Amino acid sequence: MQRIVECVANFSEGRRTEVIREIVASIASTQSVAVLGWESDVDHNRSVVTFAGAPAAVAEAAFAGIHVAAALIDMDTHAGQHPRIGAADVLPFVPLYNVSMDDCVRLARELGARVGAELRIPAFLYGEAALQQRYRRLAYVRRGGYERLRKCIESNDERRPDFGPRSLGGAGACAIGARDILIAFNVYLSTDDVAVARRIARAVRASSGGLPHLMALGLLVKGSAQVSMNLTNYRVTSIQRAVEALRQEAHNLGVAVAGTELIGLAPRAALAATDASYVQIDNFSLDRVLEIRLAQCFGIDAQSSL
Repeated sequence: MQRIVECVANFSEGRRTEVIREIVASIASTQSVAVLGWESDVDHNRSVVTFAGAPAAVAEAAFAGIHVAAALIDMDTHAGQHPRIGAADVLPFVPLYNVSMDDCVRLARELGARVGAELRIPAFLYGEAALQQRYRRLAYVRRGGYERLRKCIESNDERRPDFGPRSLGGAGACAIGARDILIAFNVYLSTDDVAVARRIARAVRASSGGLPHLMALGLLVKGSAQVSMNLTNYRVTSIQRAVEALRQEAHNLGVAVAGTELIGLAPRAALAATDASYVQIDNFSLDRVLEIRLAQCFGIDAQSSL
C-alpha cells in the first residue's frame, strides 16, 4: 500500500534559471520523491515546484528545497508581482493516497520546527496545520509582504512566527501548511489596466462576497491585466464556474478574457467538469492531470480518483 503526499512549493525566483534548477535538483535528489512538474513566471518572479512521494521523504525534500532557496535568494533585492514573505515562500502538504490530513498537519509542524531550529528562518504554520487561529488564512500570513513583515515581526505579537527567530534575514520567512487539493488558475484580460483586474478579482472572490472557495488577485503580468485565482474547493466552485463569473464581470467593464493558464496540476475530476475550449486554457496537456503524472511516477492506477 503506497502512501503518497504532495507538496506544492512556491519559491520567490522566476528569472534566474540556474537558481531554479538548483532548487528543483535538491528536491529531485531525495530518495522516494518524484518532481511532478515545475514552472516559473518572470513577472511574478516566482516558481512553483510540485513533488510527491512517501510522507517522510517529501518532508525531507521540502527541507532541502528551503535550504537551497535560502542560500541563493536574497529577499532584500527581490521584486515581483506576487505577494511573498520569503525565498521559500509557501510549502503546503496535501494528502493524496493512504495519507490523512492529520498526517500532513504533523509533517508541516515538524518541518516548521526544523526550519526554525536548523536554518534560523521564521516559520508560520497555516491552513489545517495552523497553531494560531489568525494564521489559518495564508493571506493573513503574507499581509503586506516581506517588507512589512520585516518591520513588525520583532515588535508585533500578532505577527510572531510559530518557530524560529523573531527577525528576518535575507531569506525572509516560510509559510508551511497542510491543505486539500487547490487549483491555481490565471486569467488574462484584453487590457493592460490592472485596476480593471483588481475590480474583477474583488467581485468574484469569496472574501468580498463572490464565489465560495475562490481567492483572486488583480496583477499586471506579461503586459496584460491578470486575475490570479486559487480554487480551494473545486467541487463547490469549478474552474468553469469561476471563469463564467469572471467573464461576466469583464463584460460589464467592457473587456474580454484573452486566455487562461493552469498553474501546476489538477485532478481529473476538476478538468472533466470543465470545457477546456470554453475556459480558454492555453497550456493544457495530459501531463497537467494529477492522476496521470502519479501513474507515470509511482505506478498508481491512472483511472483512480483522488
